[in-house]
Amino acid sequence: MTDPTTTRPGSTPGAAGAAGAGKPLTPELERIAQAAAQWSQRTPARAKVERDDLFETISGDPVKALYTPIDLAGFDYEKDLGFPGEYPYTRGIRQSMYRGRLWTMRQFAGFGNAQDTNQRFHYLLAHGQDGLSVAFDVPTLMGFDSDDPRALGEVGVCGVAIDSMSDMGTLFNGIDLSKVTTSMTINGPAAIVWGLFLANADKQGVRLDQLGGTLQNDCFKEFIAQKCWCYPPRPALRLVVNSVQFATEHMPKWNSISVSGYHIREAGSTAAQELAFTLKDGFTYVEECIKAGMDVDAFAPRLSFFFNAHLDFFEEIAKYRAARRIWARHMRDKYKAKRPESWLMRFHTQTAGCSLTAQQPENNIVRTAIEALAGVLGGTQSLHTNSMDEVLALPSDKAVKIALRTQQILAYEMGLANTIDPLAGSYYVETLTNRLELEAEEIFAAVDAQGGTVDAIEKGWFQREIHKASYRYQLEIERKQRIIVGVNDFVEADEKTEIPLLYIDPQVEKDQVAALRKLRETRDNDLVSRRLKALTDACPDESKNLMPFIIDAAKACATEGEIRNAMRVHFGDYHEPAEF
Repeated sequence: MTDPTTTRPGSTPGAAGAAGAGKPLTPELERIAQAAAQWSQRTPARAKVERDDLFETISGDPVKALYTPIDLAGFDYEKDLGFPGEYPYTRGIRQSMYRGRLWTMRQFAGFGNAQDTNQRFHYLLAHGQDGLSVAFDVPTLMGFDSDDPRALGEVGVCGVAIDSMSDMGTLFNGIDLSKVTTSMTINGPAAIVWGLFLANADKQGVRLDQLGGTLQNDCFKEFIAQKCWCYPPRPALRLVVNSVQFATEHMPKWNSISVSGYHIREAGSTAAQELAFTLKDGFTYVEECIKAGMDVDAFAPRLSFFFNAHLDFFEEIAKYRAARRIWARHMRDKYKAKRPESWLMRFHTQTAGCSLTAQQPENNIVRTAIEALAGVLGGTQSLHTNSMDEVLALPSDKAVKIALRTQQILAYEMGLANTIDPLAGSYYVETLTNRLELEAEEIFAAVDAQGGTVDAIEKGWFQREIHKASYRYQLEIERKQRIIVGVNDFVEADEKTEIPLLYIDPQVEKDQVAALRKLRETRDNDLVSRRLKALTDACPDESKNLMPFIIDAAKACATEGEIRNAMRVHFGDYHEPAEF
């Protein structure tokens, strides 16, 4: 059995104590401490009758048998907890929370070509979804056109293939972009794909100030976790700042960044690492926007976040609560934001794809439901529930419907929206919240010791930390210290998967490439060349915002890959340090 005192990646010795560790106990807490000691003495054989199990959070932090008010010695209700909708926002960012408005049910969708995904969007909207979330295929995520040799065999397979403004028009055909919010999970080429989206909106007659939605646009987490980058970290950061500035000036309803911890967690990080790396990325974006001359209160209210909902129910809830408190404190005290709206951490949650199993995939429905419950009890503003078959293929219509119905059951049948933050005051949850906050602050200091976020990325520091955490977790599974039902225990002989899977016909790629070829033959190629050259010429001037040049190129029907390469002339390529 693992020694619970051993230091693990993501854990911080000494950070797991009570809120008031080191302070003398009050007479009331002294009385409780004595009663707890007597309880322990009444069960002297307790240690012998406990299961030989790994009593830790999924992140590797030890979990005590019992939590009492002693663990919260020094806990200050107003300072540490407060009220919903008020600083420090531990209990939620809205005064009425779900009593006023339920979370947005936003299912991630994208496969095949734009027409295929448009049909899925209409299907989801017809079944009660109230926001769209676009999943792009790997070539699009990397900034490659569908006819690029590096895209061969990947077009439309793990998301929708988007090459041009024309594809964007097909993707949102029959959908009023002024009434439906749209989330786009794109990062390395985020400014480019956003430019295609904005060019199409303009063609449809929708004004920039009417558009509501979120661009993930988190270049840092690509270098740290997902690895779908286009340019080196510093020019990538410039594009993020340019897009924030453009949205701040022209698009009051748009979230120009969704700082993402989701993929950091999927790569194998602990909850504390997900929390700390994500917030540190967010703080760095804030610092860079301030350096670019922006008023923090002008852009901070439109920043948003994206977190993972993993399997450790209570740890996940504590993570969200700690995140709100840390963000509010830093934004108010360190970055001197004056508007309460700038202190709010608004976040979307997605259940953990990495927790799903190919074995006994129906069990994934249960995993997803419990992870979604953690997201709701943690106070998320938006939620995606994974489908049971996503570990095997893109989700089928039936699996998507079950995932959406899971959210609707939580919203309408479970009583979850009746009261705000029902777990507040739990000795265990509050202790976990405090511990994660302390661990996050120590990780912030460790990043600063590396020279900051960009330097730590270039040194491979984040990657090494995640590798350590992921390796520990895998060893626990292989040693059966951590049980995964259907994988390393409760396995059935001759088990067969009998659920229908979505199949992407290879003809999708052929059709997409043919459409791209036709676009290049019919557009005004002289206009495309001029606008791409204007973009290239603008890159060396750091004072220029590149978004207007990108949008102009998109309106001329320049493709994603062409726009990417126009900036690549100046920005170059990135090769990360190998870290294992």
